[in-house]
Amino acid sequence: MGLLSKKDAALITDPLADNNPITIQVLGICSALAITAELKASIVMAISVMAVLAIGNVVISLMRNIIPSKIRIIVQLIVVAALVIIVDLVLKAFAYELSKTLSVFVGLIITNCIIMGRFEAFALGNGPWRSFLDGIGNAAGYGLILIAVGFFRELLGSGTLLGFKVLGDPIEKTGLYALGYENNGFMLLSPMALIVVGIIIWVQRSRNKALIED
Repeated sequence: MGLLSKKDAALITDPLADNNPITIQVLGICSALAITAELKASIVMAISVMAVLAIGNVVISLMRNIIPSKIRIIVQLIVVAALVIIVDLVLKAFAYELSKTLSVFVGLIITNCIIMGRFEAFALGNGPWRSFLDGIGNAAGYGLILIAVGFFRELLGSGTLLGFKVLGDPIEKTGLYALGYENNGFMLLSPMALIVVGIIIWVQRSRNKALIED
């Protein structure tokens, strides 16, 4: 018998594709539009949300039997706000320049509807272990889309990945630039992020007819 049962493993694998929080549930779109012009920012945001969601799910699960129903939303906001503050301080301590790039968007993790949705829909009704897996799975699904969007936006918009020039030097006209290639500046604008997400949704639904029927 493996480490995870089939039911537990599905908590991680389902959000990566057929139940992805961005492409299927259409949650967390704002950050996908705002911070994906650079791949590095996309990766850091994905890791930050994973830490907040996984730990937050566990905390809410542990407290689920003592949280009064009338103030559960307030308690959830306090938990996620505390975790986001910790993440923000860690970023400022170890990746200050990147923390400035993400700026207010780290703070907006507090209002990320994926996090509050998983607290409400899962953590309040399940144990800590399954809640942890659910947090990892949904954050991974969210991060997968962010990284994919960030990859194409930075590559086609700046000709770089993680800041490294992978298509050549546009000033010295080396690599693809020597063949006449030009960076697509529109890829760095937020509307192009929405278009890239739309293309990902189209590809996903064209491959899975069940999603179209739903």
